[in-house]
Amino acid sequence: MSPEKSKISIFPLLSVNFIGTLGFSIMLPFLVYLVREFKGNAFLYGALGASYSLCQMIGAPILGRMSDYYGRKRILFICEAGTFISWVIFFGALYLPVNTVFSFHSGLLGDMVFTLPLLIVFLARSVDGITAGDISVANAYLSDISDEKELNRNYGRMSASANIGFIVGPLLAGVLGATAMGLKLPIIATAAITLFSLFLIVFGLPESTVGAHKFKLPARQDTNSEIEKPKEAHPGFRFLIKQPNIAMMLVLYFLIYLGFNFFYISFPLYASDGLKWNVTQLGIFFAVLSGLMVVVQGPILNALSKKISNEVLTIVGGFLLTFNFVLMMSHNNIVLYGGAILFAFGNGLMWPSFLAILSRVAGHKYQGAIQGLAGSAGSIASIFGLLIGGVLYHTYHEKTFLIAAAIIFGVFLYSFRLLRLRNQETGVRNQGLEIGNK
Repeated sequence: MSPEKSKISIFPLLSVNFIGTLGFSIMLPFLVYLVREFKGNAFLYGALGASYSLCQMIGAPILGRMSDYYGRKRILFICEAGTFISWVIFFGALYLPVNTVFSFHSGLLGDMVFTLPLLIVFLARSVDGITAGDISVANAYLSDISDEKELNRNYGRMSASANIGFIVGPLLAGVLGATAMGLKLPIIATAAITLFSLFLIVFGLPESTVGAHKFKLPARQDTNSEIEKPKEAHPGFRFLIKQPNIAMMLVLYFLIYLGFNFFYISFPLYASDGLKWNVTQLGIFFAVLSGLMVVVQGPILNALSKKISNEVLTIVGGFLLTFNFVLMMSHNNIVLYGGAILFAFGNGLMWPSFLAILSRVAGHKYQGAIQGLAGSAGSIASIFGLLIGGVLYHTYHEKTFLIAAAIIFGVFLYSFRLLRLRNQETGVRNQGLEIGNK
């Protein structure tokens, strides 16, 4: 690692990532029950998640490009500030009367009832979504300060910090939600933690060496001359999609997110309706699942990445995830937790390895823009997955997991193209060495 990069510690970034994930995961155990309390159904539960993803699709690429120009730190601050504001709005919704604003019946979607607090929750999730470029900006930041040899391990650490947030969040929701204040206390705690992350970004996170100084304007020589910013400062969609292998990576990114979102919309509904789990049981399941992923993405991935390429780890992870979604159809808790183990190994091996490949393919020049574009691909997949998943669950219930399994199996098959990509890159490097030796 270069001396310039080695001076920057990733600990503050890991802390910000942990806090951001904690704020998101604390909703997982109780959001489905809250939607039910506000008279919403399965489709509206999915639509609530889709509203976040739709706004994220709009905001993520803009924030990613802005981070290339203005610096990663400033944009991360904007992202976290938006999250804090959204939690304040969310908290206010809990004090509103559950009065119906409008409603209608649909044979496909069921009884659609929109109450006042439910609409305010939609607003809160939209505000959080429009400023939710933190993942893509954080990934770009990590690429700025990491050499290629460190990328996989650092992405593994980022995923591990996120999964620790996923452990603490559901448990915190279960403990605080059991108090006399109910759901109010977890939201207050999350808003306070998010506010702390703002201070951490300002005082603990240095600007990366790439983002803040990448696109400087030339010195002004004539007050009447017109100076334009370099065109590559804000590359468009068509330009980015034509970069080598970017289209393939975005397709994989889309499919992975699509499969996951069919699961994430269906499982809480299945847990509350089919398994009759309460908030605590659902929280424990998500906490155990995330704890297993911390182990996989920490020491296990660190050891395997030294011997096995990212491409192979991505393929193996996709194969394991396919079977995980099949096991999630069971009513047996032992089988369900067995599926959680497969989920942890599959996702723990595949996702950090895939992100490392994406970062390598994107290169440093357009890292923020391409990460933002990938975030938009994930958002589009989330919108489709959450909305369609809600409709499918209303009709097919736990059989929806089979659709998720089929999608991830498609990812497994398509990922074999990554091996050809790696061989091409190796061939180019070897050819360069031969020319250099001559």
